[in-house]
Amino acid sequence: MIKAVIVDDEPKAIKSLTWELENFSNEIEIVETFTSPEKAITYLKTYTPDCLFLDINMPTMDGFQFLDGINHKDYAVIITTAYNEYALKALKNEAIDYLLKPIDSDDLKETIAKIKKFYTSNLSIAKVEEVLLNFNANLKHQKIILNTDGKLVFLNIDDILYVESDGNYSTFFMINNQKMVVTKKIKEIDAILPENYFFRIHNSYIINLNKIKEFVKNEAYVVMDTDEKIPVARQRKSDFLNKL
Repeated sequence: MIKAVIVDDEPKAIKSLTWELENFSNEIEIVETFTSPEKAITYLKTYTPDCLFLDINMPTMDGFQFLDGINHKDYAVIITTAYNEYALKALKNEAIDYLLKPIDSDDLKETIAKIKKFYTSNLSIAKVEEVLLNFNANLKHQKIILNTDGKLVFLNIDDILYVESDGNYSTFFMINNQKMVVTKKIKEIDAILPENYFFRIHNSYIINLNKIKEFVKNEAYVVMDTDEKIPVARQRKSDFLNKL
């Protein structure tokens, strides 16, 4: 069963969409509805549905501000709106579809089909990742596996110089001057990098300990093999020295 959440400031709109979904699909279950986007964000910090129906025009917070406040990458987002000029922006914000109010039954059927496709695809990716990660844990020369741009990318840990945070995004800087941006917060990256090789030296940086050339104590920064300077946070300096 595909679990869905509806966020709309109009109770009548929620009631109408719930009725439509219950009548046009026996595979979608409405687990929660919210007229308050703030309460919905609090809920989504703890619970992860399979899809989210989101009204774009709400008085206290519009739908795009709402999306900025959550990590919605792991579930399908469907924008609901009375204004079709929002369609392009909705899709650019990684919504898989949008529905114009009043919602047309044929449009809803097409959206449900997209949700099912997204749901099935994500299940397959999750299973593949689990198998690969278990396999990788037994490798002598470890790689990390990242899900980005619809594909699984294998990175040799020896090729990673450092990782830099930019909010919900992280950039991997490699020894071959290449970069790779992934939609993961740096704390998520820190959790998957082996701690005997990497250290979070700053709120915004994780470094490969094997790629350090110098540590300048007085100015609190390290120089990497590529001569790039990475700051060392004052509160992390002691742990960093112990690590070395």
